[in-house]
Amino acid sequence: MPLLEVHELHTFYGNIEALKGVSLTVEEGEVVTLIGSNGAGKSTTLRSISGLTPPREGSIKFDGTEIGEVPPQEIVQMGISQSPEGRHVFSRMTVRENLDLGAYLRKDRSDIDRDIERVFALFPRLKERERQKGGTMSGGEQQMLAIGRALMANPKLLLLDEPSMGIAPILVERIYETIAEINRQGTTILLVEQNANYALGVSKRGYVLETGKIALEDESAKLLTNPDVQKAYLGA
Repeated sequence: MPLLEVHELHTFYGNIEALKGVSLTVEEGEVVTLIGSNGAGKSTTLRSISGLTPPREGSIKFDGTEIGEVPPQEIVQMGISQSPEGRHVFSRMTVRENLDLGAYLRKDRSDIDRDIERVFALFPRLKERERQKGGTMSGGEQQMLAIGRALMANPKLLLLDEPSMGIAPILVERIYETIAEINRQGTTILLVEQNANYALGVSKRGYVLETGKIALEDESAKLLTNPDVQKAYLGA
């Protein structure tokens, strides 16, 4: 049984149908990527899974439980957390305060300090800036903080929305190395990304989303060499 099973999702913004029957699966331990152009429905897919924009039709099962109508805070408690597009760190709070907020719903208070240290080991720059306000950091540092904050919920499934957006290339590389390490440490990841080279490089399987529908799915290595994918998303 997949850790996440999405079946025939139809999600709307008002009368506009953003997702038109999206289906995908994520097995425990995998990194799966969802690529596509702007407006294809990538972020809406993640928002539907996390309960922020509930689907009008379709099924979302997590660990065998239907979560399509579960409130977002309960979805976090069940083991799904999201690092959102645009980062959305709390700009007037310090790095440490942002990370503490990520653990807000947790009951295992004794393990929170251990997980703070884990985040600092993954992102040493956050340790250096522990007392710095989030809004004064660079885009790349804020992205590290957004991912770290999501990890503080101790998720089984981490949703990453456009982690490379607006970040200097050298930091994108660092962040993707860390995403691979987070997965090696046991966290399953569903990754949404316009930077298809990085996303397919770190993932096992991928889906191509076009205008709210899955147009293609395959192993990431095969998608990287697919002429249509190369032409549309890899600048070939």
